[in-house]
Amino acid sequence: MTTDSHAKPRPWPSVGAHYLGRAESAVLILVGVVLVALAVMLLGSAVVSLYHSVTEAKIREEAIEILDSVLLVMMTMEIVYTVAISLEAHALVAEPFLIIGAIAAIRRMLVITATSTKDEHTAPEVFRNTLIELGLLALIVVAMAGSIYILRKSEPPKEEHH
Repeated sequence: MTTDSHAKPRPWPSVGAHYLGRAESAVLILVGVVLVALAVMLLGSAVVSLYHSVTEAKIREEAIEILDSVLLVMMTMEIVYTVAISLEAHALVAEPFLIIGAIAAIRRMLVITATSTKDEHTAPEVFRNTLIELGLLALIVVAMAGSIYILRKSEPPKEEHH
């Protein structure tokens, strides 16, 4: 009785694909580590900014920048999650990218809304363009949410284990 451990060598394309897969995994791990470090530093910076704005009674002036930083941390961690899924599945999964896009659009909408009120009376053309941008961002969020809904509905139902 023979074992398959001494079977004929694998063809070069198969060996190459194996090592490229390993290289991809190594690069994705490094990307994930860099993104986590970035998120931690951004969050630390936001906490320091929050502390200074509270102690200097400037929370109203600094709130937008702090919110922007926190939302950027959320986006960064969603990208880390996407990288982790890619590592596990060895495939590109669309839903996390759609979530990142929705978060990015919402982040931009919040920043625009918070900073645009000063342009309302001083520059009507700028304000009109801002409203158009907000409308387009809202459409993007709706499209992303619809896409996520469609993706989830198109997945086969998961079996429950009792």
